[in-house]
Amino acid sequence: MIKTVAVGTDGSETAGKAVSTALELAERYGAGLVILSAFDGGAAASVPRLSPTAYPEWASNAAEQAERILAAAEESAAARGIPCSTAMAQGEPGAVLVELAERHGADLLVVGNKGMERRVLGSVPNTVTHKASCSVLVVKTG
Repeated sequence: MIKTVAVGTDGSETAGKAVSTALELAERYGAGLVILSAFDGGAAASVPRLSPTAYPEWASNAAEQAERILAAAEESAAARGIPCSTAMAQGEPGAVLVELAERHGADLLVVGNKGMERRVLGSVPNTVTHKASCSVLVVKTG
């Protein structure tokens, strides 16, 4: 039985398809939904030699962006009457999703097949399918 569906999002089109699928599943099974996101420090990705610890405002900006993405997805769930919560953490997206899904007792973790933030193709779904303690649904997005 599926009581809690978790879904990872970074606000991309790929992640949007995963969120839509997770909403449908939560609705169909009468399950709660946990929307998850990871952030790494924003601009640090474009300047690899500088870290968010050297420029803490980068991590703050990335966290604020993740909060906006989660809030938009949470509104979609609320509009459909689906019980929903959100969670985010700083770190590598695949590892963060696995950890947060486990922490929230997810029975199913939904991710898009392209990987979050368009990193190496499929890196997040690959990590999640190998490390998650719950079932994983990889949504074909293109």
